[in-house]
Amino acid sequence: MSEIEANVIFSIENLNRDYICALDKLDMNKWLACFNKQGTYTLISNENESNGLPIGFMLDDCYERLQDRVTQVVDIQEDSTEHYQTRHMTQLTNITDLGDNKYKADFNFTVFYTQDLIEQTSILGAGRYEDIILVENGKVSFIQRKAVLDTNVLPRYVPYPI
Repeated sequence: MSEIEANVIFSIENLNRDYICALDKLDMNKWLACFNKQGTYTLISNENESNGLPIGFMLDDCYERLQDRVTQVVDIQEDSTEHYQTRHMTQLTNITDLGDNKYKADFNFTVFYTQDLIEQTSILGAGRYEDIILVENGKVSFIQRKAVLDTNVLPRYVPYPI
């Protein structure tokens, strides 16, 4: 990571910060703004990822599906989902220059959640983000964000991206 310019590292860290802040505030439009028009999002268990099984918890394999995810959370689920508050903790572990203004970035994450009715905080999941990021003309965005959960069982239904 030492060969990567400091401003690139800073920009990638800020993109991750914008992403997790958007989710913790449940601001899905700001979440969507973290992706470019080629953007994809996947939430998958480590077991499935390690075994080459494409089955995941969420698979938004094009920008239009990311837009659908926003519509689902903001408009459709608003009255039909048991909402909870999240807190994301992340740690940048690696950045690799892929060329053509693209970088592979890896973050560890832990996501805590608090349900309104229970008022007790628990761990929703832990794992790693495997990202492909475009840094171009002062703009930074996800081409791909893959959230790989350490476990294949979650403590609750997950309607929101992690």
